[in-house]
Amino acid sequence: MDKKNIKNVKLGKGVKIFDFVNLYGCSIDDNSKIGTFVEIQKNASIGKNCKISSHTFICEGVRIEDHVFVGHNVTFINDKYPRSVNPDGTMQGEEDWQMIETFVKKGASIGSSSTILCGVTIGEFAIVGAGAVVTKDVPPRTVVAGVPAKVIKKID
Repeated sequence: MDKKNIKNVKLGKGVKIFDFVNLYGCSIDDNSKIGTFVEIQKNASIGKNCKISSHTFICEGVRIEDHVFVGHNVTFINDKYPRSVNPDGTMQGEEDWQMIETFVKKGASIGSSSTILCGVTIGEFAIVGAGAVVTKDVPPRTVVAGVPAKVIKKID
């Protein structure tokens, strides 16, 4: 792991970070694994015993609780109305947009190549199918899939 790509990061005990990872201003709790080519931005948090697979993007404001699995190439979004410039044509800065938090509750699993829009909560032990686009809350102990993601079944 190239230490120059880790800035102001709080790491718990036993955290494993693979090569080509970009972390800054985030926290990763005990025994979690961060795969290759992952970016985790400031003010994002990863709980204990999580597995974040390669090529995943976890942006500012994402809160992942303990025992969560995130598959390969998962993308989180934190802005409902992204723009490059303001109405006057000036480049947008941090003060020009509103970050909206996203929550992934304990034991949830998110399939590869899923996109998670901002402002949603993925419930405890829920499963998001591969390639899903999550646009609204996922109830605990349910499986969702599709574009947009819809409840497929309940988990006992």
